[in-house]
Amino acid sequence: MKSREHKVTTYNPREGIYMVKSPIRISGTGNNVYTLRLNNKPCSCGKWKTYTLPCSHVLAVCRENGSITDTYVPEIYSRQTYRRTYQPNFHQVLSANFWKDVPFNLTSYPPNIKKERGRKQGKQFQEEMDYRNPNSPPKCGRCHVGTQ
Repeated sequence: MKSREHKVTTYNPREGIYMVKSPIRISGTGNNVYTLRLNNKPCSCGKWKTYTLPCSHVLAVCRENGSITDTYVPEIYSRQTYRRTYQPNFHQVLSANFWKDVPFNLTSYPPNIKKERGRKQGKQFQEEMDYRNPNSPPKCGRCHVGTQ
């Protein structure tokens, strides 16, 4: 677990202010210091505020204090809500033999797509040089002199 590797330093336990330092990884990342305020729910990493779930720094502080992490998880993600979601009975779908007859046809047909012959032309993006002023006379493609 990632939170077990963090080092927790307590600044003010009454106000819930802690400093959490992440370890140095083999890739060279890590060794970051985060400030955590448990009472206000902000962590300087921003993950707790963004995802509304406790980040690894919160878990490290809870492990250090012996407090329960469930108090920092929103009600919608709680175990009780999960259990209530799947508590009602689900009725199985019966086979087609038990379905009621309907007054219309349930079959669907594939769309009528006719394949065109030849190579498919790609779409060309029009740029400024592709547009010509309709009032200007046509010009020679080689010397760019007007033909009129």
